[in-house]
Amino acid sequence: MSANIDKVAWIHVVDGKVLGARSKGKDTWYFPGGKREPGETDGQTLIREISEELSVRIRPDSIRPFGKFEAAAHGKAEGISVVMTCLTADYDGELVPAAEIEELGWLTSGDRDKVSAVSRLIFDRLQEMKLLS
Repeated sequence: MSANIDKVAWIHVVDGKVLGARSKGKDTWYFPGGKREPGETDGQTLIREISEELSVRIRPDSIRPFGKFEAAAHGKAEGISVVMTCLTADYDGELVPAAEIEELGWLTSGDRDKVSAVSRLIFDRLQEMKLLS
């Protein structure tokens, strides 16, 4: 039996680098965001998760779809996939790691091997779009 983990991620690119986050005790980088709560829309999940993890407020009217990506879930049993709904958005405030986030980083195409399988698909799309340096 296969199962999917439903996640929403923020794709925030500045000057050829994409914002990544690393949780405490982990060595894998991922895109900020997280699992949807029951009944939440993509936008509501993004706003809540980014506020919790990065201490900034996503501007609801700036949220735009970037794409949906699916791959084997990092560190989970075989047959479990993560489905990542990716959104772009502007924000207000200063990016500060919070909750389980230990570190924020600006990742380039050279960091592709430091991210999870689903994030690699997103990296590839960003490179195809010539957004990563």
